[in-house]
Amino acid sequence: MKETVNKNITLALSKGRIFEDTLPLLEEAGIKVSESPEKSRKLIIQTSDPNLRILILRASDVPTYVQYGAADLGIAGKDVLIEHSAQQPGGLYQPIDLNIARCRLAVAVRKDFNYKDVVKQGSRLRVATKYIQSTREHFAAKGVHIDLIKLYGSMELAPLVGLADAIVDVVSTGDTLKANGLVAVEDIMPISSRLVVNQASLKNRGVFLQPLLDAFSRATNLHE
Repeated sequence: MKETVNKNITLALSKGRIFEDTLPLLEEAGIKVSESPEKSRKLIIQTSDPNLRILILRASDVPTYVQYGAADLGIAGKDVLIEHSAQQPGGLYQPIDLNIARCRLAVAVRKDFNYKDVVKQGSRLRVATKYIQSTREHFAAKGVHIDLIKLYGSMELAPLVGLADAIVDVVSTGDTLKANGLVAVEDIMPISSRLVVNQASLKNRGVFLQPLLDAFSRATNLHE
């Protein structure tokens, strides 16, 4: 009996900017998404390609789903991938920087906090962030001693109530910082979103994945 070949492909995405910025890339590949995750509660979304479905996940979970094979490929920010790799190294293939959802990882403080002087004097800083690995590496390279406080949201609140001296967070327009009386004082790195691929999927079913990888690559070049 002839074995049936599994042609189905699962793409993991997060809601918001990454999802919205991925739509034009999919459209360049001739793929339309059936509905918006902002308007639907569905966590699995079908597309115009009967062999491609999309999982809607929390951004930090995308690389985990891909690494363990629950998704064949996914799109995640460099910030998320650095943190994931620190915990689970070597598990993901990252073939394409899609150059979408661009922003930056930055240090921010209250407007009345003299960050330069504090760092210059060698004082110990309390820094709140969910980007533990990137933050630790950044301040270690500067020779600044820090106490890390891990938070998962509402980062801007930490300096306002005395929980931390500074935060490290993703900054896009800076409007949220400004609205909360904070200012970015130092950029750590530029961030963009990358395509990540499950290595076993690529090895065993690369013939089905490769056309989509090629389409993403072409679409990315068109949008640069």
